[in-house]
Amino acid sequence: MTDVTGTHIGGPTVLIEFDGWRLLTDPTFDAPGRTYGFGWGTSSRKLTGPALAVAEIGPVDAVLLTHEHHGDNLDDAGRALLGEVGTVVTTRSGARRLGPSARGLRTGETTRLEAPGRPSIDITATPCRHGPRFSHPLVGDVIGFALTWPGQEHGPLWVTGDTVLYPALQQAAAALDPGTVLLHLGSVRFPLTGPLRYTMSAADALALMAGLHPHNVLPVHYEGWAHFDEGRPAITDTWTGAPSAFADAVTWLTPGAPATITV
Repeated sequence: MTDVTGTHIGGPTVLIEFDGWRLLTDPTFDAPGRTYGFGWGTSSRKLTGPALAVAEIGPVDAVLLTHEHHGDNLDDAGRALLGEVGTVVTTRSGARRLGPSARGLRTGETTRLEAPGRPSIDITATPCRHGPRFSHPLVGDVIGFALTWPGQEHGPLWVTGDTVLYPALQQAAAALDPGTVLLHLGSVRFPLTGPLRYTMSAADALALMAGLHPHNVLPVHYEGWAHFDEGRPAITDTWTGAPSAFADAVTWLTPGAPATITV
């Protein structure tokens, strides 16, 4: 059994601490108010700043970066932080752009974090499709992360990454059978592409979790930006009446406040 402390800093950014490890997902620390371009005419304005500043985070052993080319997953302050971190795990294409400190993974590939006196962590890249079919030229490479280490009671910790619901994701979820899920939501849309969605909706999340038995479901990346179509009220409305096994597993993290869960 392992107790993990998760601190939601904002958007997709979560500090994960256990057994001496300090891991950070998708670092975003810029102040609000700026509009960021995402390519091909799409953009979004940041509405909410981080709950904690970079200086309040402390040392980080590794960054788990689902993709480095969108400002809501890696902004200027987050990019500056990467230079102080020994290991960055990200996509193959992202690692080429970031340089020698980055380890690039394709879907299904695994890397290991090791340090004296700590459990080894195997990190496996899971599939993401950050938009509708054939959107890859617009959205680029994105991955999620499945983390396994000795002593987990309920199964791997899964960071879904920014993705829509599609068969490869569902197949990966069934094979993984995660115990804890950092669930990227928000149902992203852009005016330029109308009804097309670029991340999961609350209904998609229910479909993804059907048949799984996670012990912890931690919603992230659903607030703080103009391009999110579903915030917490819409998500909770959709989840009303969800199976109790799912509803009981959901924990809404308070930004800036550490929460301890058992994995």
